Amino acid sequence: MKRIILVVLLMFGFLLSFARFTAVHAGTQKTLKKRVAVFDFDDKTSHRFRWWTGQPVGQGMADMLVTALVKTGRYQVIERQEIEKLMNEQKLGMSGVVTQQSAAQVGKMLGVELAIFGAVTEFGYSEQGGQTRLKKKGFGIGFKSTKATVAVDVRFVNTTTGEILMAESVRKEESKRGLALDTRQFSFDNRNKFDESIVGKATRKAIDALVAFVDQSAPNIPWQAKIIKGGGAIYINAGSVAGVNIGDEFVVYRPGEALIDPDTGLSLGATETKVGTIKVTNNNIGNGKASQCIAVSGSGFTRNDLVREH
Repeated sequence: MKRIILVVLLMFGFLLSFARFTAVHAGTQKTLKKRVAVFDFDDKTSHRFRWWTGQPVGQGMADMLVTALVKTGRYQVIERQEIEKLMNEQKLGMSGVVTQQSAAQVGKMLGVELAIFGAVTEFGYSEQGGQTRLKKKGFGIGFKSTKATVAVDVRFVNTTTGEILMAESVRKEESKRGLALDTRQFSFDNRNKFDESIVGKATRKAIDALVAFVDQSAPNIPWQAKIIKGGGAIYINAGSVAGVNIGDEFVVYRPGEALIDPDTGLSLGATETKVGTIKVTNNNIGNGKASQCIAVSGSGFTRNDLVREH
């Protein structure tokens, strides 16, 4: 009996130690967040809706995607105001349509790894009415069947190369049948009212599908940051907000001549020279938006040198 109790206690101690080991290492595991820019979607729906007010459809769906990505905790998402400001400064939004080239260019200037743009192709209701007759009563009651459809075409662009990583079409539907179905005016601005509607539910399904596509695309792009300032103290433009931890080590490269495809005009990257390795000593500069580092190997680190995982 004593032997059985001893074995049980030993097993319990082993399991407890393993659980502590797992918890400690899970808590310190490095998960660097990719930076993402979501551009306003182009609205290609055939007509405007009398029941729709407020924020434009393409802009509202882009905002919903931004919110959904932020809530995952896996990404750093650039504010729409920053994108609009830069596009206006570079005169890239004059046509009102975001292109593969403009998305890559603005994304690169914003320091993001992934740019997302696209167009809303369907957004609205279709209704069918009819009449059903109640047995033994001799009279009919009108009914209405309403279906909401939301569809969007999206492109995911690697801002470093300008290439499209993924192009997808998402189409979601939600339907409802009843005696009285209300399609009174509402908008993205009244989120509770919108979320409860069938078009809101169809939109949420589409947004969830887009987040899943981002999750598929992001691992295909290497995480990258830049040196803000070199010298004795080295600063990079990624901190705790980006998942950088004190003690993390990164390799620093200096970009050289750009390699441009003569046929497509797309960037194929650039020649690079390894400068050295740096280590994070403070990851909370600027409320976690930047980090202070020291040199582990190499020297001469300068502004705009590229920082990548070890």
